[in-house]
Amino acid sequence: MAVTSIWSVKGWLGKLVVYAENPDKTENPAYFEKQGMTAAQTQGLSDVIDYASQTRKTQLTDENAEILRNYVTGINCEPETARDEMMAAKKKFGKENGVVAYHGIQSFAPGEVTPDIAHEIGVKLARRLWGEKYQVVVATHLDKRNHLHSHFIVNTVSWVDGIRYHRTEQDFYNMQIESDKLCREYGLSVIDNPKRGKSKHYGEWRAEKEGRQTWRSSLKADVDTAIRQSMTERQFFDNLRKMGYEVKSNKYISVRPPGKDKFFRLNKNFGEEYSAQGIRNRILAQTRPERRIIPAEQPSKQYSFSGNLNTVKRITGLRALYFSYLYKMGALPKRKEPNPNRVYFLFREDIRFVKNIAKETRLLVKYGIDTAEQLTAHKDGLTREIISLSGTRKHLRYQTRSIRDEEKLAAVKAQISELSKKIGTLRREVRLCEDIETRSADMKDKLHRAAEDQEKTQGKECGDRMKQQRSRS
Repeated sequence: MAVTSIWSVKGWLGKLVVYAENPDKTENPAYFEKQGMTAAQTQGLSDVIDYASQTRKTQLTDENAEILRNYVTGINCEPETARDEMMAAKKKFGKENGVVAYHGIQSFAPGEVTPDIAHEIGVKLARRLWGEKYQVVVATHLDKRNHLHSHFIVNTVSWVDGIRYHRTEQDFYNMQIESDKLCREYGLSVIDNPKRGKSKHYGEWRAEKEGRQTWRSSLKADVDTAIRQSMTERQFFDNLRKMGYEVKSNKYISVRPPGKDKFFRLNKNFGEEYSAQGIRNRILAQTRPERRIIPAEQPSKQYSFSGNLNTVKRITGLRALYFSYLYKMGALPKRKEPNPNRVYFLFREDIRFVKNIAKETRLLVKYGIDTAEQLTAHKDGLTREIISLSGTRKHLRYQTRSIRDEEKLAAVKAQISELSKKIGTLRREVRLCEDIETRSADMKDKLHRAAEDQEKTQGKECGDRMKQQRSRS
């Protein structure tokens, strides 16, 4: 059985494709630039191809780190030059703006396929869906034994006639049909008569599959709780408002979560059980409302402190931002998983990333990084060290070809192995730095929006109290 999805990518056509199709990309963890590329062209689409074609995910190696197979294939383009070829097609027909690519996924059931078969099916699927007119990069990820899956990067402009590809709901359905046909051809399991509905983003689908929290699953859980605690429709709306949601009810029920910009129609996102009539039926089927459990306050603790508080250096910048965010998520000061029910809605979706955020925090603390400039300098230093170590490793690999003495060969291979481990550690630190660059901006935005929302709530409560006082007098 294989699950499929596809979604649009906005931005620019850059290092994403370059990385995906260049096996030497891992020699430089920042990005692989080509002559003539602008700063804008190394972003956006670059990020998609970058993720899809990471060599650590798409290469099969032996114990000596020799590449046995690289699972990246280009259709109507060469993997090594896909980004340039896609850009050329856009420029030829004057269609360089808007959605630059579509990013698709085909994920197989655990244990059903080998890497060779998974990639073979992925390439056949891409040829059937887009092979006549569009340039596609197919990259099969092997980074998890039980999670073989292929990524598809599809250029939005046809190299044949310049017609734009627009993914419709029917295209999504056709992708699943063709995937199922290929699964049957290869003797794999298939879901019979699958239900059509609103497709999920790959990240959301994967998070739910792995049992991690998403803002949609959190919204659904809150709606379910509000239903269980209600005996009438009005109580249901009141319970949602007490949780911080804005509610609109006419033909459909729509809610706006705290900190979000738009309303979400419940039945459209979660099915008919969440339509106005479906919710009424669920409320009427209950004999009694579920009691609202108010968490007991934790007993206060006393701590002793020695020294002068006035001389303690205050933490600022990125470290302060991360500590504040972890506290808002409920991950600090406790050393256990935060409880989503006690966390402000806007921070709940990041609970699934709490381990990554903790790693980023440790890196900031370890090196005393507080500013964006310090972070960039640290990342550049890591990059230079990786390039140096990679050059040394490359030289040692050349030496192994001419060494005949078994003991000496084993010693050189051990050196190569140690260098590979060190390079891997440094690359992970570089990825943490890149994650901090993107996540820190998102953190600041969410903290600001949460503060604004809290001010609005407090102002509304104050207004309600004043109205009550006036009515009494």
